[in-house]
Amino acid sequence: MIVLTGATGRFGPVVVEDLLTRVPAAEVAVVARHPEKAKPFADRGVGVRRADYNDPASLERAFAGADRLLFVSASDTTPGVRARQHTHVVDAAAKASVGHVVYTSAITAEDAQSFLADHTATERAIGDAGLSHTFLRNTFYTEELVRPELLAAATAAGELAAPRIEHPLVTAPYADLALAASAVLTGDGHEGAVYELRGPGWTYPELAQALSEASGTPVIHREISDDDAGPMAFILPLLRLPQFGAPTTDLERLLGRPVTPLEDTVRALLAT
Repeated sequence: MIVLTGATGRFGPVVVEDLLTRVPAAEVAVVARHPEKAKPFADRGVGVRRADYNDPASLERAFAGADRLLFVSASDTTPGVRARQHTHVVDAAAKASVGHVVYTSAITAEDAQSFLADHTATERAIGDAGLSHTFLRNTFYTEELVRPELLAAATAAGELAAPRIEHPLVTAPYADLALAASAVLTGDGHEGAVYELRGPGWTYPELAQALSEASGTPVIHREISDDDAGPMAFILPLLRLPQFGAPTTDLERLLGRPVTPLEDTVRALLAT
């Protein structure tokens, strides 16, 4: 039995849809805080189990019989909250004797800073619990930096304003990262593996060029100071770490194809 958390967010449903092309629906169960949101899966024969990261007992029940568990990291990055929730998940997985845990960790988790440090702690907790595991050190989603509203504003203004980053950004579309998770859940030989899942890298001038081609409107890149970066300023120290400029081949190998090109992501976002 493959059990998944986070199945009603953005990442999890892509995993479930791909799993259903690989294994029978009866071999898949999703964990949801609000089971009614998972009804479309239930209607297709997928098991739905109610649990909450803040309720350890519910997690242990939900993980019962799991040969493989996809542990999707919690989204609440409030200091202390995600660490507590992840402790509940790891403890429940150990008590439920889960066969193997696939954890959606994060880039830099070997010694992470800021809100990413929760992933460092969670990887250690999984190891300390003696759980068989695979760590998916996901890069940032391309869609988090290349948002539809950003593209629309840049097209209207004819310029894409962004601060200087000295290296290409090795982000990847969330769907590619989700498909890699599905491949690990249904494949063999991943025990103990740590996959650094990153894209080939792109720059803001390249993004402006891709936007120009996709929109049919000339867009140039204009460099701005960190002080003018707005909400993006919060993550600039992370984006400037060496890891965000170092591509890997792990994601491509798990997908069995190249990572989705930036141009394709831009076109898809413009269509939303």
